Amino acid sequence: MPNLSVDRVHLDVAEAQDLSERAMRGIGYDAEEARILADHVIDAALCGYEYSGLPKLLNIIDSPDFKNPRHPLRIVKETSVSALIDGGNNVGMLAIHHATRDAIRRATQHGFAIICLSNAWMSGRSAYYCEMLARAGFIGIHTASADAAVAPFGGTKRMLGTNPIAFGFPAEEDPLVIDMGTSAFMGTDLKFRERLGTPIPEGVALGPDGQPTTDAGEARRGALLPFGGPSSGYKGFGLALAMEAMGALCAGARESDDVRGYMIIAFKPDMFIPLEDYRHELTQRIADIKASPYREGVDEIRIPGERSGRVRKQLRRDGIEIDRKIYDALGRLAEGNHNHGAGPV
Repeated sequence: MPNLSVDRVHLDVAEAQDLSERAMRGIGYDAEEARILADHVIDAALCGYEYSGLPKLLNIIDSPDFKNPRHPLRIVKETSVSALIDGGNNVGMLAIHHATRDAIRRATQHGFAIICLSNAWMSGRSAYYCEMLARAGFIGIHTASADAAVAPFGGTKRMLGTNPIAFGFPAEEDPLVIDMGTSAFMGTDLKFRERLGTPIPEGVALGPDGQPTTDAGEARRGALLPFGGPSSGYKGFGLALAMEAMGALCAGARESDDVRGYMIIAFKPDMFIPLEDYRHELTQRIADIKASPYREGVDEIRIPGERSGRVRKQLRRDGIEIDRKIYDALGRLAEGNHNHGAGPV
């Protein structure tokens, strides 16, 4: 039995996996699909991203797309090293998982692969797919063009998605994974704050009236801002627009009013140098960077993804905590009680 407290529930990894899989089977996913979804969100939770962890499963059933029919992934166009895939209105955490496996298969055979996928929704953590690629020995890039949630620099209406870009690089131990959104606040965290009724930071969103807000619900009805703030938000806007341009390659696998599109690129370092040499070169470069002089008041130079890796090792031993409201809502889904969404949380 999980250790229950007033507002939080502690779960070990096996308990979290079991609850997540039962919740997904409870809303109609088969056992393998439930495992893939559970693996994705539990890894996010173990990396310290609670909002992208188990609460993400509740977002699935709350999505309007969940209510529409889905069908198996279908290749619309392909070459030996590329594929344009219709995601079949499947949740992105499933569709992109399979697209990433396809990229690995093609790159294993040919050294390089590029996959574009659309007609899917809610992609999860881009880092998850790039880590899959890097652990398989490939350099990986993942881009996403998402539903409109972010205003352009200088604007007040949401026109762009949070549009993350991520990279994965094989190293001698854990891969180097760099994952960044192009908005000042992540959409999944916004939904999480709205679900729990907690505020968001100042300066990251506008309400429907175009004025700054710290209310998550108002921000969802308004717009997030691109990262960079008032003086440098054009940088986040530019990257978001670049991700949208990548997503436009998916136009042949989506409806005309759908801007969602995902790209996975994988290639072998040994097209240039042997994989082990590349791993050694990158590992040494990271070590040199970490050993460089610190600014005053800094006690460590942390590489992107390093904190998440440390947290993951700790939480695999210690387990994770989730809000009791999330725990109860997942329990209702596991019991098949989902006629009215995830229930009040």
